[in-house]
Amino acid sequence: MVSIQCGMPARLPAPATATDSVPVRNLVLVLGDQLDLESAALADFDPECDVVWMAEVAHEASVVWSTRPRIAMFLAAMRHFRDALRARGFRVEYRAFGSHAHETLEAALAEDLVRLGPERVVAVQPGEWRLAQSLPEVCRAAGVSWAERPDLHFYATPAEFADWARGKRELRLEFFYRWLRKRENVLMEDGQPVGGRWNFDSENRGTFGKSGPGRMPAPRAFPVDALTKAVIELVDTQFPERPGRLDAFDWPVSAAEAEAALQDFIEHRLPLFGRYQDAIWSGEPWLYHSRLSAAMNLKLLSPRRVVDAAVEAWRRGRAPIEAVEGFVRQILGWREYVRGVYWLRMPAFLDDNALQADEPLPSLYWTGETRMACMRDALRQTLDLGYAHHIQRLMVTGLFAMLVGVRPREIHAWYLAVYVDAVEWVELPNVLGMSQYADGGRMVSKPYAASGKYIQRMSNHCAGCPFDPAEALGPKACPFTTLYWDFLARHAARFRDHPRAGMQWRNLDRIPADRLQAIRARAAALREALAKPATIPAADS
Repeated sequence: MVSIQCGMPARLPAPATATDSVPVRNLVLVLGDQLDLESAALADFDPECDVVWMAEVAHEASVVWSTRPRIAMFLAAMRHFRDALRARGFRVEYRAFGSHAHETLEAALAEDLVRLGPERVVAVQPGEWRLAQSLPEVCRAAGVSWAERPDLHFYATPAEFADWARGKRELRLEFFYRWLRKRENVLMEDGQPVGGRWNFDSENRGTFGKSGPGRMPAPRAFPVDALTKAVIELVDTQFPERPGRLDAFDWPVSAAEAEAALQDFIEHRLPLFGRYQDAIWSGEPWLYHSRLSAAMNLKLLSPRRVVDAAVEAWRRGRAPIEAVEGFVRQILGWREYVRGVYWLRMPAFLDDNALQADEPLPSLYWTGETRMACMRDALRQTLDLGYAHHIQRLMVTGLFAMLVGVRPREIHAWYLAVYVDAVEWVELPNVLGMSQYADGGRMVSKPYAASGKYIQRMSNHCAGCPFDPAEALGPKACPFTTLYWDFLARHAARFRDHPRAGMQWRNLDRIPADRLQAIRARAAALREALAKPATIPAADS
């Protein structure tokens, strides 16, 4: 093949779309979660001979049964990114939904490799293991070279994480977080953490009390423009059976909107984020949370920009250290950590099931129909908006799945399908490792197991619920509490002598044998009912 000679044109930008008559040197592949205008794949783009390639395909919305808000988020963001590239003079070959016959990304790419005949495909490392294997293979089959570039969106590369992890028996967030904070000099002074402490968790466990959160500044909304409206109409037409509301869709879908959302959070909600980051309140989905995870995960907003903005707020005295450190920990710490673990452990990670969980995902996860107030609120909010904050995910929907014993792959697929910020590198470790303990403790030292009393402490749900979190048996027995004691009993041999969990498991000794037997029978009845269309069996008579 003769190498195509390129040079920046001494004229107006090249046409915005590719044509079959224009030779193509680099076909720059951009996936739906790689919408970064500073991407390494675009670094040496020449509009005279390079083309950006993007595609909307039905398979990517069906490989997991994505909800309508999630589909709309990806498509709206992709189309805004396409137009931003064209405005900058990039040639973009954009395969819109319905404009081609191919169901899969791989098939669409294969056809265009033949049609456009590029010398090579340039891409940032895909964020999903499946695509990281299949897309280079499509190029190899077509005789086109695959040039993969690092994802500059992150602080640490997978290789750097692997180097840090080498030789360690346990991979703990705390040690990785400290290492990366030192390396990046974030919230550090003279080699020590600001405030003299690495974390301020003890200050970040506040609840709203009986009076509730009171009047809070609503997060900035982003009314849909013509482009997003067209996407919503498309999703309504093509995916009418999927859950989710689109009349309330107001997510930031461009880099400019994402920056505005960041400024809104820093000014209005960051100061109290730390104190109330774990609190839950009925009918209040946003509270003091940032609503930035989707923008960051689709690469509309750089995590470095987010962390720098939060640190600057602390330096200017506009947010306390406990709020800023707690927020930074989620991004510089946990977000980077789960990505490193994902690439270190895939593809075996997907098959982890250390607790031998084998129950089907209860139908209530797709309907929100349950008498449990906490689950009903979290599920309906999730299905309607595509959002729930981290404690709702970990300690309500995730906890319930673990206590029931849901098959890890099924609950993983649900989380990946329902949230607008869900991409596999971040979702899978959070669910299989942290939430379900399916990896056997590689990520967290013990299961996040709790009874209904935890939800009572952190929310107002129990006040309006027919179930009593203090009861494991009887007419008002809370399913969380019943299943909690059964979970302890089922896994007693594994955790009774655990250095961090043993005390929790030894609480089983306080329960008389006949009562524990009755609790376990009640738990079995709950599981049987959950496997059917009905969600919770009738209360004990």
